[in-house]
Amino acid sequence: MDAVLQARSLGKKYRQRWALSDCTLDVPAGRIVGLVGPNGAGKSTLLNLASGMLAPTTGTIEVCGGHPAGGPAQLAKVGFVAQDTPTYAGLTVAEHLGLGARLNPVWDAALADARIRRLGLDPGQRAGRLSGGQRAQLALTLGLAKRPELLILDEPVAALDPLARREFLEDLTDAIAAQETSVVLSSHLVSDVERVCDHVIVLVNSRVQVAGDIDGLVARHQRLTATDAGQAAPPTGGHIVSTSHADARTTLVVRADVPDRAAHDPAWAVSPLPLEDIVLAYMGRGTASHPTTALEALR
Repeated sequence: MDAVLQARSLGKKYRQRWALSDCTLDVPAGRIVGLVGPNGAGKSTLLNLASGMLAPTTGTIEVCGGHPAGGPAQLAKVGFVAQDTPTYAGLTVAEHLGLGARLNPVWDAALADARIRRLGLDPGQRAGRLSGGQRAQLALTLGLAKRPELLILDEPVAALDPLARREFLEDLTDAIAAQETSVVLSSHLVSDVERVCDHVIVLVNSRVQVAGDIDGLVARHQRLTATDAGQAAPPTGGHIVSTSHADARTTLVVRADVPDRAAHDPAWAVSPLPLEDIVLAYMGRGTASHPTTALEALR
């Protein structure tokens, strides 16, 4: 599988604090990839390194076959919309588009103009007078119109209300379907990722806990519950992701080695897991490098 972004032992340090350390991951090309994890996991730092806004302290990162910000041609390959969907308050919508055309060697003016008209944005309106949702759409337009190979979106809808967030994500899906662009969408809201992404990476404390196609991850995970786990044989053919105990009940989140599910004792009640519960289970594992085997977890 080709990777549009590769990081190896990547780290970024600010004085005595590591914002990202020993991060190794591959982002598949041609996909809409959700990057999820708790606050402080290193998501924004990773994406700022990928865009060339930051330089790594340790390790390496390669994006679209080159070093981030390694020259005009490399910069043209990557579109970036940061958390605060930055725009210039004193510039009009039209001036933003003009600036984009001057700064980018590849610029699709027809795409930009069509999106602005469809969104109902007034070209003469200053960005400082736009709503949060309108500014986010303007920033997305600037990112799309440069026709990047990789579009990086770092929590672009975090500050939007639910309706504006849904409209932005639906519009993003339609826009990406019309052009061949790989996308990395960072978010702490799994529902947003599930709405638009087909691949997910869970990052916790700079470490990848799990990565894969969303349909495959859902098919390979299950919840097992038993009232007396000590009398139930541990499941086989899989790995325990998390274990919890409440009201004399033991609950396991198990990842099967194959989508056919892990074999289990009938004493375990089995139920499917939504993506959000799978993500939360891995987030709760912290920095564990490998899933614990079922037998080890129950000893």
